[in-house]
Amino acid sequence: MTSTLLPGAALGSTGMHISRLGFGSWAVAGSGWQFGWGATDDAESIAAIRHAVGSGVNWIDTAAVYGLGHAEELIGKALAGLPETERPYVFTKAGLVRDPADPLASPRRVMKPASVRREVEDSLRRLGTDHIDLYQVHWPDTGESLEYAGDGSGAVSPDATPLEEYWQVMADLKASGKVRAIGLSNHSPEQLEAAERLAHVDVIQPPFSAVNRSAAEAIAWARAHDTGVIVYSPLQSGLLTGAFSAARVAALPSDDWRTAHHDFTTGLPANLRLAEGLRPVAARHGATVAETALAWALAWPGITGAIVGARTAAQVDGWSGAGSVELTPSDLDEIAAVITASGAGAGPVRP
Repeated sequence: MTSTLLPGAALGSTGMHISRLGFGSWAVAGSGWQFGWGATDDAESIAAIRHAVGSGVNWIDTAAVYGLGHAEELIGKALAGLPETERPYVFTKAGLVRDPADPLASPRRVMKPASVRREVEDSLRRLGTDHIDLYQVHWPDTGESLEYAGDGSGAVSPDATPLEEYWQVMADLKASGKVRAIGLSNHSPEQLEAAERLAHVDVIQPPFSAVNRSAAEAIAWARAHDTGVIVYSPLQSGLLTGAFSAARVAALPSDDWRTAHHDFTTGLPANLRLAEGLRPVAARHGATVAETALAWALAWPGITGAIVGARTAAQVDGWSGAGSVELTPSDLDEIAAVITASGAGAGPVRP
């Protein structure tokens, strides 16, 4: 792996040194599945991935469920032919299983050993590689369908696979060499502790932003256990880019999952107030609102990197400088006051 052009950090004890910003592929997965962001152009998506890598982003985050495999296929095409020394790390996830006969149905949380082994082989094939750098459990197995809530809630079926059983499968995959490191996404500190007793949790991936600050305890757990932390939705699905307005939200296509989510409906006014309140800090640093929101997340002790989505190369340029934005204590105080005044989200307001 060539040295990154962006600021980087060690990813826990994995031996990987990652850029503090990673390319998230959820948004490029296209439409035709329940949590799509609307129609996308595959050529533009591939160009965005390549532009991010060319800009110094040295890891890509994806999942088998994104576009029902389409995001992984796009990444495979975008990276095909790159010399090994220029390839970014690729991180993907298992545990959300779709119904092929009904792509618009909510995927089910399934971590049965045979299902996981099948998923890893499918991901390797789509990505066009012989190993995965980080393989993660997308959600705790409940045996039930996933309804987007962002908090890990949901009914648990008697058919659910116990955490200890599926974490052993992940440890076995690591021992086999098919995956380099293993992680848990959307798991509570209590679940992380249970997994750690069986095999080291290399990385966690919680949601975290100036709006959604609920993962602070899990991040503190990771810091105490030499576990890397890569956070998702640090821009709250675009709301903290500074480019959103009530009119833009109203114009989102009907097949964009955001149209029905709390953050874009009843929670929208508070979220927009928060984004607007970041502008003075951004201006002082010569940064975009998005870069300022990302710098805030990266300032949190224990966070290694942040996953940022983009559907075009231009969108990558809107956030790629965030790793170089150094927020001062007074900046963090000002942002804490903005968060409090906005009424957005819940959780601690300052690193």
